[in-house]
Amino acid sequence: MNQKPPVRFQRGNFVVADLDKALTFYEGILGFEVAFRLGDNPKSYSRSVFDISEDAELGFVTLSLPGQERVMALTEIAKTDLAPVPYPRRSAIVLEVQDCDEVMAGARDLGLLVYPEEVLKTHDGRVGREIGIVDFDDNLVVIYFIPEAGA
Repeated sequence: MNQKPPVRFQRGNFVVADLDKALTFYEGILGFEVAFRLGDNPKSYSRSVFDISEDAELGFVTLSLPGQERVMALTEIAKTDLAPVPYPRRSAIVLEVQDCDEVMAGARDLGLLVYPEEVLKTHDGRVGREIGIVDFDDNLVVIYFIPEAGA
């Protein structure tokens, strides 16, 4: 008998002002693929849980990576002013990437803030690279790479 776990992580979600602009980073640089896209829905549950005004237009995409179906979502809140993200930042996604330099260059080409690289030291003693990138809507994406032992 196959029992479901009591909790299963489905996906992270960031709010953005412009889906197409956001996708230049998430799809074009990070390599996510759009799995599903939905336009404005005046009765969307997102309106109440994100406290979105009735005047705003919503958009929504789920994003996949190879072997990782719909692990990320972007909720577009358009035609309204989004309040700045409060500091300190309260959330981030963390992504293992195989080519940090390529991702950093692509992010910089889009005009995104790329924080200085840090040395990543893991709980089990491995050492790698860690870099923070801020998307167009002030959402934080942390990328990292840990070389294989002996590489």
